[in-house]
Amino acid sequence: MFSPNRTKSQIKKRLPDREAFIIKEKQTEMNPMEVKIIRSRRRKRTISARVVGKVMHVHAPENIPDDKLKKVVEDFKTRFEKRKIKKELKSKESLEKIGQRLNKRYFGGRLKVSLIKYVTNQNKQFGSCNYRTGTIRLSHRLAEMPEWVRDYVLLHEMAHIIEPNHSKSFWELVSRYKLAERARGYLIAKGMEMEEDVQD
Repeated sequence: MFSPNRTKSQIKKRLPDREAFIIKEKQTEMNPMEVKIIRSRRRKRTISARVVGKVMHVHAPENIPDDKLKKVVEDFKTRFEKRKIKKELKSKESLEKIGQRLNKRYFGGRLKVSLIKYVTNQNKQFGSCNYRTGTIRLSHRLAEMPEWVRDYVLLHEMAHIIEPNHSKSFWELVSRYKLAERARGYLIAKGMEMEEDVQD
């Protein structure tokens, strides 16, 4: 029963530590990681974070200023994203398996692909293909994007092994990927191009 004579501190003590101080930052295209901020009166100085599934849980003191907390959260997000990218960049076997799957499904397994890898020096385009050597390079930024977008870029570059130019035949090959138009729209929104991506 609520009593108006109770002090603010007495009322506060009755609240579970996490009940009133959970704030969620929703996942969006521009903000790929959902954040759950838990302000705790038990914490005095330290701020910690861990990723559970696709959600980053941030534990912080109850009275930490919002601007300071926002900066710390951004630092944590950057750190976790870098770890994710680093893991993806090391996953060469994974890219090769993805390439084999796409090759078999869309090209009957007939493409001669010698190498598929992530690179960090492609800032103006998402992918490039040397159709003579069968080497495909993908921007490391794709590691942060949905798998269906990455698969589209990889398939796009693989199609260049058969059709070096963006000819009608080339687009007929690429359009067999059901999410092609959606993926292209996603990439355009990101402000990078896929044209002029063929190397001799």
